[in-house]
Order: sequence, then C-alpha cells, then structure tokens
Amino acid sequence: MEILIADDEPDLLDQYKLALETEGHSVITCKDGEQCLKIYLIESEQQIADSSTSVFDAVVLDYQMPEKNGIEVAKGILAINPHQRIIFASGYIQETFLDSIKQLGQITEIMQKPFSLQALVDTIEDKDIYAQLEKLNVDVAVIKELNPSHAQIKAYFDVLCRLQKGRTF
Repeated sequence: MEILIADDEPDLLDQYKLALETEGHSVITCKDGEQCLKIYLIESEQQIADSSTSVFDAVVLDYQMPEKNGIEVAKGILAINPHQRIIFASGYIQETFLDSIKQLGQITEIMQKPFSLQALVDTIEDKDIYAQLEKLNVDVAVIKELNPSHAQIKAYFDVLCRLQKGRTF
C-alpha cells in the first residue's frame, strides 16, 4: 500500500515509517501540513486522472501541526479527491471528531494518540474489518484477491452486518 503520513514529531514519523515499511508498505513522510499538501498535489498530478482511485491508499494526518493543521490539509486533499481515505492521529479525539464533521462535512477515521505501532499497521491494513468478516464466515482470501479499497471493504462489511442482524436462528 502507498501511505502518506504528516506529523511534526520526527521520532514518531520514523517509527511509523519503519513499522509500515517492515510490513511491505511504501511510505512518504512529511514534517508539517503544508509539505504534506504539496506532496499530495505533486503525486496527484502524476497519476492518471481517475476519480475512483486515490493517490494514496491512506493519508495519516496529525491533527495539530505547524504551517497547516490536519483539518486544513484534509480539506485540501478532499478538494482534489473526495474519496481519499484520511486517518487523523490526535490526542484531541472529541475536538478532531467535531472539526472533521463541521469543516470537512464527513466523519473520518481517528486514532487516539498515543497508539501502538501495531495498531497503526492494523488500521492501515483494515485487519479489524477482515477479522470481523471472518466471524461472518466470509472467505477473506477471495476478497483480498480483488484488492478492494477501504471504502469498498467497509461497505461490504456494513451490508453483511445488516443482513446478519436480520437473521434468526
């Protein structure tokens, strides 16, 4: 997977990058919001124009950064690609949640800092959703072969959960 991460703490950036690259992901890191948005713009210009695909599989944004904060960066990214998966890393969960709804008009994923490196990897890789799908007796290997986006996996999971609730045994 292609991951873009912006955080103003260099030690955290190094740890995130190492953990994700160890799992085989390609990671680009940025030290502030403005640099992140510039990289996203450059990468999106190089990609073939296709509104159904995202430049990165996930963009992880620190909520509070210099130059541009995470919400401002997310606004810029979503203006380019409204389908981009964005994950906020924040110690201010309630504030981040409310700002994402007010300013972005949508709910984004939020990870409360501090979190383990494994939690970051699992979130990026949707391991929780795949584990839940397995509980519903879904052949996860078949789904992974299709290489679905995060949004497609989540939609599929939500549909299965609704169907499961309607069952009586």
